[in-house]
Amino acid sequence: MSSARVDPQLERSAAEFDAFASRYREFLNRSVRISGDTSDYFAAYKATYIARTIAPHGGKLLDYGCGIGLLAAHLKRYMPDMQIDGFDISKDCVDRMDESLLQQGIFSSSLREIGRSYDVIVLSNVLHHVAPAERLNLIREAGARLAPTGKLVIFEHSPLNPLTRWAVSQCAFDGDAILLRSSETLESVHEAGLKKVTRDFIVFFPRWLAWLRPLEPSLRACPLGAQYAVIAQRVCPELVSES
Repeated sequence: MSSARVDPQLERSAAEFDAFASRYREFLNRSVRISGDTSDYFAAYKATYIARTIAPHGGKLLDYGCGIGLLAAHLKRYMPDMQIDGFDISKDCVDRMDESLLQQGIFSSSLREIGRSYDVIVLSNVLHHVAPAERLNLIREAGARLAPTGKLVIFEHSPLNPLTRWAVSQCAFDGDAILLRSSETLESVHEAGLKKVTRDFIVFFPRWLAWLRPLEPSLRACPLGAQYAVIAQRVCPELVSES
């Protein structure tokens, strides 16, 4: 597969995301207002999840679908020793990245400028914007950019949660969204030749029940979470043959 391959539907959506770039954070905050939190809370949630679950030290991480860098900023905060790179189809979004992120990593709307051999690649709420027939290709493309034994982290909205479906319906740039169950994501990961590490359901309690949030890690098998995370690992043939 060509390293410059981008899903056709995402290419067609680039202009639409460009149009939302100047008010990206505002639109996200509106869509999640029912939770009582802002988009910044959810970005920090995912960054701490990655830091806690994978605990990478040094190396490179690619935020594939980085938007204006909300998640990337928190990833750098919680994993300061990692180089954080980012790709997004919207050049206008990438142009709005914080200068401190641009100085420490590569952020681009062209896959030709993005590297390979990443220790971690994150697809955060990207797949629901991709036509179902093209999702496997995107996961394969991401998997091909992993270092041997590198990990792919996929976050997605859970269609089983009614509040999630409402939030998606309220998001200005989720008009094309087709939510996918975790079982579909796991199947695509398997077909892409990656090995499942874990599947966790996440984000259970709104802000007015924040005192219950310390319980969320113990609920990771409960499918009622607002989102889910799938972690998969690239299988290195050399290591498999030696084991």
